[in-house]
Amino acid sequence: MKSKPALGFVICAMLLNGYAIAHPQNDKNDWVQESPASQKMDTAKLAAMDEAIKKGTFQQITSVLIARRGQLVFESYYDADGVEGMRNTRSATKTVTGMLAGAAIARGHMTLTTPILSQLKPKTPLDHPDPRKAKITVEDLLTMSSMMECDDQNQFSRGNEERMYLIEDWVKFYLDLPIKGFPAWIPKPSASPYGRSFSYCTAGSTTLGAVVQSASKMPLQDFAQKTLFSPLGINKAEWQFSPLGLAQGGGGLGLRSRDLLKLGQLLANGGKWHGQQVLPAAWVKASVSPQVQVDEERNYGYLLWLYPYSAKGVKHQSYQMAGTGGNKVVVFPDLDLVALVTTTNYGVRNPHQITDKLIADFIVSAVE
Repeated sequence: MKSKPALGFVICAMLLNGYAIAHPQNDKNDWVQESPASQKMDTAKLAAMDEAIKKGTFQQITSVLIARRGQLVFESYYDADGVEGMRNTRSATKTVTGMLAGAAIARGHMTLTTPILSQLKPKTPLDHPDPRKAKITVEDLLTMSSMMECDDQNQFSRGNEERMYLIEDWVKFYLDLPIKGFPAWIPKPSASPYGRSFSYCTAGSTTLGAVVQSASKMPLQDFAQKTLFSPLGINKAEWQFSPLGLAQGGGGLGLRSRDLLKLGQLLANGGKWHGQQVLPAAWVKASVSPQVQVDEERNYGYLLWLYPYSAKGVKHQSYQMAGTGGNKVVVFPDLDLVALVTTTNYGVRNPHQITDKLIADFIVSAVE
């Protein structure tokens, strides 16, 4: 797919001789731009990446943006929507919900140990009543480790997200789930690293959004705009909503690629953007630290994936926002690097591996 210029928009970015060329917006909250070479990145490697994407080597990539040392050094678009296109990066939204939970905690609206039922207060009795449901906390939802039987990666799970979309009340769907069991081949939380058992659950993140909304006494989308988006100069966001009008904290949020990259840079900066402390540094540190083990290679923080990438024989630890199709915003602390890749590889086999290969073979390998 050929890269198309974003004509008529405020900025027009293209790769020219390995450099990201753009007309910056008159916005103090927008990116400061530098050439890749000025930030010690191999322009030839980035040019090779650009050509490989255009040839379709990585299927349907829609944008790639790279920030090094807080500067935007590469920006290229490979679809008709260009720089102003709103990218639906699916479950990367979960990380945004995690950030909003941090903002709510920082403002005293709730704590990590707040029982979610104390905020939600369902009007009708729950299915599968169990006293353990009253003990599920905000932190359990942040770490995908509550005791609810909810697993999107298991088509037989009662909490699989596809079942949630069939009913009207998505939060009640989650609260009505039974408590999960632990057969002999699955370690119980007490026998697991970090004392938690991971189970990927979109319904849990959806419910966390409802908890933040209740605790803040503000619609989730408004709380996001006030506490997170506005300080970053993000003025346009496209939320998806449940049939009852709840902004979907589990996926589907649309943002510009530049704005998605800002979220990654905010984490890389310890919660700061252009000198303003948007999220507490202690919260960010906890968010990007291992809180639960996913498997032998991967851990999970507060709605963030943690695992290493290998490039030129060296492993580099990362944390990332990730969504269906291989959409990712990845932070490499040791390289002072933030990389964004958006795609429409929704029906492609192993889309996350495709994106990871692009990032490892070209972006991380371009760091000199």
